[in-house]
Amino acid sequence: MPVVLGQVHITVSDVDRSVAFYRDVIGLPFLFDVPAQTMAFLDLGGGVRLYLAEPESPDERFRSRPLLYYTVPDLDAAWDSAVQAGAPAVSGPHVVHRAGGTELWMAFVQDPDGVVVGLMAERSAPS
Repeated sequence: MPVVLGQVHITVSDVDRSVAFYRDVIGLPFLFDVPAQTMAFLDLGGGVRLYLAEPESPDERFRSRPLLYYTVPDLDAAWDSAVQAGAPAVSGPHVVHRAGGTELWMAFVQDPDGVVVGLMAERSAPS
């Protein structure tokens, strides 16, 4: 059986506030929460979950600040929507790579805990 990614953890200071960001601003479907343990799960697609949790211990080895990139169908619209929803802007839409008639575009915002969130889309390169 091949090894596949099943879950990504992000340490947060307020699960409810972070769920609202990742659900309402980024657009991830909410799966479930575990209120007694201050954790919640959202669907990243392909059977992968985003696991948001407040720290259970002061052990820094279990805290995380990953930089995740979310593929969106319309980067400009996703960027505008995130910034209008109050996500702090880090870097607006810009091309990062061109190859074979395709361009890779990215933009970055921050979540409520200051974790940088990447938005990305591929576009046809202008002729």
